[in-house]
Amino acid sequence: MIFGALIALLLTLSMQLPLLNQPSTSTTSLSDLAVPAATPLAWPKVGSAAVVIPSLGVARDWHDTTVPIASLTKLMTAYVTLQKLPLAIGQTGPCLRVTAADVLYYDDIERQGESSAAVAAGEVLCESTLLDGLLVHSAGNFATLLARMTWGSTPAFVAQMNIDARALGLTHTHYVDTSGVDPGSVSTALEQGRLAAILMDSPVVRDIVDQPSVTLPVAGTLGSYTPFVGMDNVVGVKSGRTDSAGGCDVMAMTFVLNGRVEVAYAVVLGARGGDLLGPAGDEALALEHSVVNSERLLHFKAGEVVGTLGWGSRRSDVVLSSPLTLEWFSSLDSSNLSVTIDAERSAVAPGEVVGMLNVAGAGDHVALTVTRRVTPESLFERLR
Repeated sequence: MIFGALIALLLTLSMQLPLLNQPSTSTTSLSDLAVPAATPLAWPKVGSAAVVIPSLGVARDWHDTTVPIASLTKLMTAYVTLQKLPLAIGQTGPCLRVTAADVLYYDDIERQGESSAAVAAGEVLCESTLLDGLLVHSAGNFATLLARMTWGSTPAFVAQMNIDARALGLTHTHYVDTSGVDPGSVSTALEQGRLAAILMDSPVVRDIVDQPSVTLPVAGTLGSYTPFVGMDNVVGVKSGRTDSAGGCDVMAMTFVLNGRVEVAYAVVLGARGGDLLGPAGDEALALEHSVVNSERLLHFKAGEVVGTLGWGSRRSDVVLSSPLTLEWFSSLDSSNLSVTIDAERSAVAPGEVVGMLNVAGAGDHVALTVTRRVTPESLFERLR
């Protein structure tokens, strides 16, 4: 009789004191969600490179050293000009008259093989036209004209270029000229990608660099030196080449993610081979493709099993409470999926939230629920 009373007391305690219950245990089956593996970025074999996607907070670099940047220097030339003399689409901005000295300067750099655009003494060129020639055909003499138009002289303009570089946080960027023909104008791939993204915030710049050619008053129609503009979703931005810098390219490519048009910037510095521009453009395009072609899209259905929860043999499937669509680039990040199932001490009912599936970095999450009622084992059952 005493033994029976003791058993009854233990049964009563096990039912009346839930805190005596052991916490539930859980299992996860995250690997069963078939998440694709990461894929590599197509970094070039020589030189340095970077990928920048501002809207996604992406900034990746490869061998990111400070090197000559050739005509990528003209990105800052355009930036300084527009900071001093802002333009809207359709506006021409202030104008200047070409002098005989400007013609002699054009003749001189043309003989030296520097990219330029023909001018004639007495012709009037406005800011919008000068920016067209600067960014599309990389006209070095137009950089000099813009320097005079905005800051009065090339030395004053170059000084402002460096002031603006520091203000933008481009700590490894330094300029000694407006065109980049001097190897003393240097930067890194990552900083040139950041600068290009800032510059492309201007609708005027976006409109200019997306042109495959530009028609100038005296020089006529001149083609863009930026490879692949107008092809394969490439919308600019700038290229350059010198013997010291090699081939350089900052390429902007649009892509669609989650229904929005985004822009990715691929930067290649120090390309070698051929005419330098061709290899730089090919490598930048390959780098862009390695990003956009690594897009992964996963659809998880409501009710998809991600684990179990329970006590001993008393268990329930843990499932997604709602569908989830996951979209990301496997060359830049893993999917960062994680399952958290909370430990329980009391019974759980069907539909009760017991955890979360989280997507780190994206802010997405889905509540996890159980599919059937599960109760803890009683103290008596655990003592058996």
